[in-house]
Amino acid sequence: MSNKCCRCWVTCGAVLLGLGVIAGAFAAHGLDETLESNHGSKPPAETLAGKIPAAAKALDDFRTGVRYHVWHALGMIAVGLAGSLDGTRNWPLQAAGISFGLGVIGFSGGLYGLTLTGNPAFGAAAPTGGTLMIIGWFLLAAGTCPCNTRPSVTDES
Repeated sequence: MSNKCCRCWVTCGAVLLGLGVIAGAFAAHGLDETLESNHGSKPPAETLAGKIPAAAKALDDFRTGVRYHVWHALGMIAVGLAGSLDGTRNWPLQAAGISFGLGVIGFSGGLYGLTLTGNPAFGAAAPTGGTLMIIGWFLLAAGTCPCNTRPSVTDES
């Protein structure tokens, strides 16, 4: 992968990480009133731990979105760094970066929209976004796998 492409993925990942920190700070300091107004009148949500208020479940869902957002922004940085290694494959790495970016939009964006508005239509994007995140990791593996590559001078013993 070209040096320019590598730097682009690192830049995109870094921007997404910054946005993830902003989303996490918003969840910690400014989200309570919004969630209470959008979810406070809903019945409690069933969880493994028992019933919890709908607003608390929404906060947990928002935090899940932030967590996956940050992990996949780091994955995007890994794509850029991997692209600078000898023997990597360009197309799977490019596809991995795209998958991570679209996955963050679909999964985390879907959870953000669902929790902030209470509109379940936003949640419909989460499974597709999550699938793209999974695909991104396998594409990253395919792009960096040393299979069928010629060994470099340093690899030979």
